[in-house]
Amino acid sequence: MHRPGRFSARDLVRIFVGASLATLALFAIALWLAWSGSIDSNRAEALENDMQRLGRIHAAGGVAMLRDAVDYQVGERFGERMNFVILAVDAQGRRIAGNLAQWPAHLAPSAACRRVTVSSGSGPVDLMALVRELPGGVKLFVGRDVCRFERLENLFVFGMVTTCTIMSLAGAAAGWLMRRSLLSQVHDINHATHAIMEGDLRHRLPERSGEYELNALAANVNSMFDHIQNLVEGVRNVSNSIAHDLRTPLTELRMRIEDLAATRPGPEQTFAEIDGAIADVDRVIGIFNALLRMAEIESGVRRAGFACADAADIAAQAVEIYQPLAELKDIALDMRTDGPLLVRCDSLLLAQAVSNLIDNAIKYSAPGGSVEVHAGHAEGGIMIAVRDVGPGIRDEEKSKVLERFYRCESSRATPGVGLGLSLVATVARLHGGLLTLADNHPGLAATLLLPAPAPARQPLEADGVVDPVDLPC
Repeated sequence: MHRPGRFSARDLVRIFVGASLATLALFAIALWLAWSGSIDSNRAEALENDMQRLGRIHAAGGVAMLRDAVDYQVGERFGERMNFVILAVDAQGRRIAGNLAQWPAHLAPSAACRRVTVSSGSGPVDLMALVRELPGGVKLFVGRDVCRFERLENLFVFGMVTTCTIMSLAGAAAGWLMRRSLLSQVHDINHATHAIMEGDLRHRLPERSGEYELNALAANVNSMFDHIQNLVEGVRNVSNSIAHDLRTPLTELRMRIEDLAATRPGPEQTFAEIDGAIADVDRVIGIFNALLRMAEIESGVRRAGFACADAADIAAQAVEIYQPLAELKDIALDMRTDGPLLVRCDSLLLAQAVSNLIDNAIKYSAPGGSVEVHAGHAEGGIMIAVRDVGPGIRDEEKSKVLERFYRCESSRATPGVGLGLSLVATVARLHGGLLTLADNHPGLAATLLLPAPAPARQPLEADGVVDPVDLPC
């Protein structure tokens, strides 16, 4: 399946800084446009007010009063940079008053403001100007310098450039710190995995204090290391247990054969020894078959055979099979059920798990005892409980008996290799369930908990794989 590309810490910082700068640029452009529009509008309004005021003065007092008003406002400062310009000329184009030496060429009266460039003693000046013709042929020119706020605009541009520079430097510093932090964590992971590969199964990742973002990753990796350590130690213990449990039947088999070869007894004793040897071989084969079956279950291969079945019927069939053995040992074997209990399962494995629980209960119960099998509903699923009145299991050994080849001290004299409850626990995990052991006062209550089947709906898929446990019945 195609996976999208991943970004490094450096790429993420670049994207973040780029997005921040783009946002700042959009804000600056919007602010600049708003500023320019507002300044132009205010300048045009001020020019219109100036033009109307001078027009009223001319209407009230004629050219003489207009000249006095213009001279009072601007005088004749031709050599200075002019932020405010007024020029009045008569019908023949002769200058009446103002701080502009001559009428700008090709400039005709207009009702709207326009941009013009005029010459002054300090150089050309860009103006926003308004030109009107007054009664008597007098033309009036009023203009304001468009560069009046140039310093403020330059400060704005400088501020934006400085801000962009600071953001870029801060982003680069943040990216460096982020990359250094991530690389530090990656270094810890590499160091831990290298230590694990070197054989130090106790090495773990350090977990930082506080709300550190990678603590969850460190906790998951440490949990994985714990699981690896448990698996390795389990394999080591299983290997030791296999060697120990195979030694006895193989030693007995060798001694039988050596004894037959040395004594060469009669046919009756020879066949008896052969039967004993076959029993020893069957015991070895049974150990290997149980281990292979558990390996097959743990690999998940058996999930492909899941189908909807009645757990109560499976338990009832197991009880029926073991009924003769219970009667032979004078043990009362009873079955109690709450009705059909539908569950998605591997029927053969579930039947074997229930059979193992019943076999253990009968095996460790004294004559005259009782074993009860109860198939019913439990919180979140169904249960199959097998309760006996035997010696039970001590609390400190309840978790250990689920390990492979572990046997309680009280059961050393009883035939078996210590794989029965381990196989049941493996079957329970395969079905998404759990095997629990509790005291029955007296005796033991072994309960196999299984999840209820999913309601009728579309099966959930992850990467094209459907979990049979999630399928509805």
